[in-house]
Amino acid sequence: MFNPINSITTAAQALQGLSGANAGNPAISGNSSGVAPTPFADLLTDAVGQVNQLEAQAQTAVSGLMSGSGVDVHQAMIATEKASMSFEMALAVRNKAVQAYQSVIGMQF
Repeated sequence: MFNPINSITTAAQALQGLSGANAGNPAISGNSSGVAPTPFADLLTDAVGQVNQLEAQAQTAVSGLMSGSGVDVHQAMIATEKASMSFEMALAVRNKAVQAYQSVIGMQF
């Protein structure tokens, strides 16, 4: 299942690993275990895949409800709300990324 809190925490840890502020201090950067950090692009790809998976589950639940194949109303509603919330979260992250990109582009050197 898609857990937005864990995804945000993982994304924040990935961003912290990419920041140059902790690059010189291995005690702060958290990479002393020898495990390579996950690239941020992979985290975004996984998050979009999870949103797509939740959307497919919601669609299956609603079609099962409509056809009368044993899906309860509350199961269909929970599935659709999970899909809706995960999509809204992904949209908010995209909007913040676009906003950050536009502010970087607007900088004058």
